[in-house]
Amino acid sequence: MADRFEPMPEDWQRALAIVAHPDDLEYGCASAVATWTDAGREVSYLLVTRGEAGIDTLEPAKAGPLREREQRAGAGVVGVTSVEFLDYADGVIEYGPALRRDLAAAIRRHRPELVITLNFDDTWGGGAHWNTPDHRAVGRAVVDATGDAGNRWIFPDTEAEPWPGVRWVAVAGCDSPTHAVDVTDGLERGVRSLMEHRAYIEALTTEDPEAYARNQVEGSARESAERFDGRPAVPFRLYPQ
Repeated sequence: MADRFEPMPEDWQRALAIVAHPDDLEYGCASAVATWTDAGREVSYLLVTRGEAGIDTLEPAKAGPLREREQRAGAGVVGVTSVEFLDYADGVIEYGPALRRDLAAAIRRHRPELVITLNFDDTWGGGAHWNTPDHRAVGRAVVDATGDAGNRWIFPDTEAEPWPGVRWVAVAGCDSPTHAVDVTDGLERGVRSLMEHRAYIEALTTEDPEAYARNQVEGSARESAERFDGRPAVPFRLYPQ
């Protein structure tokens, strides 16, 4: 049997979740966010794009605003009121100093102790699926930007002061997680948070949106329970900073 997950740290107050697209956080991670906000912690979302290239049957000019609305609604379900978008073009994000600077600036503004992002490995699903360029670029830039944010000599032109207070980066959706959050109380809201992305789900599958969301979120949490004393869980790979 695989090693047991360690519990995620709890001695923090502010977190910033940074991902590429609307819906990236709703495939499981939102259940953990609901659990954290219930405990009085502050979680903010930063989306690098508006996901405008994500619906094949809807032109980007219409898909972007729609997916932004769905993201704000999904965030609200789990107690997140701060949702920002950087307006990078969906599907063609490039890793580099410009992205690192924008992410470092956001980290300096929000001053989180915990930063959350999505799997940036080349593959996911045990190596069965190639990861998207946006996920790889954003995730790697997030990890680097946490260090940039604390160094006053890197990107000194941002408005906010340096923030060396990030203590951990937690990566969701990866194949080698180390820690987990018990989401017994947040699981149902995690399902409802994904359900808010109805237009995206309906374009993705012919399955009933509620059944699809429930299968995705509950199925993953139950699978992770095998390594967390039988409790439904959202796993993360944790990088202490």
